[in-house]
Amino acid sequence: MTSQHAFQQVDVFSSEPLKGNPLAVVCDADGLSDGQMAAFANWTNLSETTFLLKPTSPDADYRVRIFTPHGELPFAGHPTLGTCHVWLSRQGTADKSEVVQQCEAGLVRIRVSDGKLAFAAPPLRKSGPVDAETLIKVAAALSLSPDAIVNANWTDNGPGWLSLLLRTRKDVLDIKPNYGSLYEGFHVGVVAPCGNDIDADFEVRAFTDGYEDPVTGSLNAGIAQWLIGHGIAPHNYVASQGTVLGRAGRVSVDKIGDDIWIGGAVTVLIKGTVTL
Repeated sequence: MTSQHAFQQVDVFSSEPLKGNPLAVVCDADGLSDGQMAAFANWTNLSETTFLLKPTSPDADYRVRIFTPHGELPFAGHPTLGTCHVWLSRQGTADKSEVVQQCEAGLVRIRVSDGKLAFAAPPLRKSGPVDAETLIKVAAALSLSPDAIVNANWTDNGPGWLSLLLRTRKDVLDIKPNYGSLYEGFHVGVVAPCGNDIDADFEVRAFTDGYEDPVTGSLNAGIAQWLIGHGIAPHNYVASQGTVLGRAGRVSVDKIGDDIWIGGAVTVLIKGTVTL
């Protein structure tokens, strides 16, 4: 038996089409099996594909399951914003200022303001300094000398991120990773301050599962908690990501009270139906 589902493909963290991170969203997916979801996510071959479901928590507006081509994630950033955008577009209402998403990692709050969305950074599952042995392996895989790394920290909010702080934007952009050396499944983020020649404060890159992710909400959330928490970054800044891949992702970071909000634009590229 097959079934048809409303489908959208959106570009996240960019108001300009094709310059952000693509996401496939399958709607009304409650009747799909785990195997069907995993198979479709593998077929799209995007970094993530999401499935909109009815919430099981009374405090949530909707539930989402997030799949990579190889497995399911408890949380991810650009799928959170992209899925929320699709859910809002199907509600026919513009009066909500906050949405609550249910995912495997729990409930995630999403602000709606001036057509842009921002999610509250979830708690870090693992934080603190990176041990010397791991740092040596990661530096070698990225062809970085140890003295090129200013600082390093675990910034894991679900996908397993560890992050490196480098000195300059050029240092970040010049990295040529050896994915074969990241054999232990490290998900590595790299960040450095920008100069005055770009409309962003920090440059970010994300290396995971044998590829570079164009624009990464979960990584930026973890980095923001680390940098702001240690006084390295201001409470409000913009991160650039995807430059080396020809993208122009922009991620807004705002600390308001005890929350850090990770936001950006979402652009719809494809609307239609999918048969599964």
